[in-house]
Amino acid sequence: MTSNAATSSERAPAAAVPCAQCPLRSLPLFQAHEAAELELVQSLKRRDMHLPVGSTLIQEGQVDAPLYTLQKGWAFRFKTLSDGRRQILNFLLAGDFIGVQQKMGDAAAHGVETLTDALFCVFQRDSLWEIHRRSPSMGFNVTWLTAHEESLVDDTLLSVGRRSAEERIATLLILLFKRAAALQADAGASGVPFPLTQQHVADALGLSLVHTNKTLRKLERRGLHHIGDGRLFMRDVKALARLADLYGDGRPPVRPLV
Repeated sequence: MTSNAATSSERAPAAAVPCAQCPLRSLPLFQAHEAAELELVQSLKRRDMHLPVGSTLIQEGQVDAPLYTLQKGWAFRFKTLSDGRRQILNFLLAGDFIGVQQKMGDAAAHGVETLTDALFCVFQRDSLWEIHRRSPSMGFNVTWLTAHEESLVDDTLLSVGRRSAEERIATLLILLFKRAAALQADAGASGVPFPLTQQHVADALGLSLVHTNKTLRKLERRGLHHIGDGRLFMRDVKALARLADLYGDGRPPVRPLV
């Protein structure tokens, strides 16, 4: 099940925030950049764009879509089969760079849909070439971001291929919690936003909706987590991490921001 593409009126331009004043840059999660790097990014940025929840940012098969940075909100990448079955590849949070994969081929091999109201920085279509041509350091940053996203997809593949239902959901919960907590001043003490429905969880992990529901309830009864009022709370992080059998603690590394 995928949404319709947002209309031109929904793809509303938002008040542009200068790159140097982006609120994400003050967070410890993101690396500091030199003035010249910020100037390059600013020169390639075309506008800010707001999309409401459930909008399609990139359609499967779309040609010549721009590049984006997710400035605020949540989204996800997905692929669908001819009968409508959907596989969510990974979830996108603030700071994620979107659209590199479709620049490597003739058309986008996956779609991107918003999970919440979302704000995007929109870059000109040839930005990828210009970044690598004009700044090797920023070119490396783009490569790093792409490799990091691939590692997230690798975790999803490991879950779908080898982990049990409990292990799959535990992995998803702890990784999303850690990623979202790194964007908050309180590091997740008050919980983190959790806009996923059980269908999103099922589509990401290759589970049936019934199995997803039962497993989420089972883990919550064991006191490992709680989901309520659109927020995810960790009750026993260590136990959840042991169940997930994660490599590392799931904390996202300090990363560049384009």
